[in-house]
Amino acid sequence: MIKFENVAKSFRKQRVLDGISLEIGLGERVALIGSNGAGKTTLIRCLLGEYTHDGRVTVGGRDPRGDRTAILASIGFVPQLPPPLKMPVGQLIGFAADLCGTDPRRILDLAARLGLDTAPILDRQFVRLSGGMKQKLLIAVALGRDARVLVMDEPAANLDPEARKIFFELLAERQEDATMLISSHRLNEVSALVNRVVELDMGRVVLDDRVADDVSLSGLLDCRVLVKRPEPALAKALGTWNFRDLGGGMEWEGEVAGPDRLRFIGMISRYVAVVSDVSLRERA
Repeated sequence: MIKFENVAKSFRKQRVLDGISLEIGLGERVALIGSNGAGKTTLIRCLLGEYTHDGRVTVGGRDPRGDRTAILASIGFVPQLPPPLKMPVGQLIGFAADLCGTDPRRILDLAARLGLDTAPILDRQFVRLSGGMKQKLLIAVALGRDARVLVMDEPAANLDPEARKIFFELLAERQEDATMLISSHRLNEVSALVNRVVELDMGRVVLDDRVADDVSLSGLLDCRVLVKRPEPALAKALGTWNFRDLGGGMEWEGEVAGPDRLRFIGMISRYVAVVSDVSLRERA
C-alpha cells in the first residue's frame, strides 16, 4: 500500500531523511515515533507529495508528486498543527467533501459523534475555533472519506477523554480496510492503537518491530478509584474523565477507553499520595 524506497531529504545541506526504506501493507497500523527533529513530519510530507526528495515514494503504486490530486483524495490526513484557514467551517466541509466525492452530511455526522455541534459554527472561520474544535473537525474530514490510507500526526493531542474514546471507536470501524500511519513523539500515546512500531532518529529507521495486537480499539475498562482523603485537584482531574463521585470525594467510578489506559494511569500516578486503590477491569 505504502512504499518508501531509499528516501532522502535535506534542507540547506542538513540531512533530515537519510535513506528511509519501509513498506506498509493494507490493514497495518503503524506508530511512527521519534523525538522532535527525528524526521517524522518530513517523511509524512513526502508521502503527501509536498516535498521533492531523493528515492521513491508510492501509495498504491502511484507517485504522490505526479498524481497528487488523486493521492490526496484517497488519503485521510490529520495534521499536528491545524492550518490557519480563514475559510468558514461550512465552506471547508463542502470543499473537503467535493475533493473526495463524499456527502458533506457524513462529515457532519462524524463531527457530531466526536461531540462537535457544527450548526452554530458553520459561518465561523476555521481559524477562530478552539484547538479541540479544530481537531475534531479535522478528524471528521479525514475519516469522512473512503480513504484506504489514514495519516495522522498527533491526532488526539487536543481531544478530551470522551472525544478520544469516540475517536478510537471510529478508528476501530476502519481498521480492516485502511492502512494507518500515526505519528507521535510519545509511544505511550499511540502504543495501544497500533500493531507495528517504526522509530526514527536522525532521519534513519532505528527500530521496526511488530507489537502485540490484542487491545480492542473500541474496548472499555471499568475503573474504580479509592482515595485516603478528598483532594480537589484529583477530583477535577477525574471530572475531565467523566468519573462519578460515589461519596464525599472518597470513591470514584468511571470508564476508560482501552487504548487510553496508559494515559489514565499516568494521570492517576500524579496523585499517588492520596490514592489508596485503583482497579481497572476490561468490560466483557
